[in-house]
Amino acid sequence: MEGMGQWSWIVIYVVLFAAMYFFLIRPNSKKRKAEEEMKKNIVIGDDVTTIGGIVGKVVAVKDDEDAFIIETGSDRAKIKIRKWGISSVDNKKPVDPKADKKDKKADKNEK
Repeated sequence: MEGMGQWSWIVIYVVLFAAMYFFLIRPNSKKRKAEEEMKKNIVIGDDVTTIGGIVGKVVAVKDDEDAFIIETGSDRAKIKIRKWGISSVDNKKPVDPKADKKDKKADKNEK
């Protein structure tokens, strides 16, 4: 009978670890991957917000330095920001695969 008690504790620990993985670790890694993808796809002309709250438009991408040059304010001041300092891209439109199919069909109909 005592052997069954040990197995039940092992099962409880396995279930707790699995729950921690699915509720804490996995969503965090998905979020991190999405942020990395967002930062990798920033192009000139995108409006961005930094983690410090500075809002500006990307005017240059420095891949060798892993940085962006953003232009802020009405006086058009330029600031160099590292990629890790970007919090969000403000003007990106969500990709709608149905809209792309409609556009392709419209292009074929025009030809």
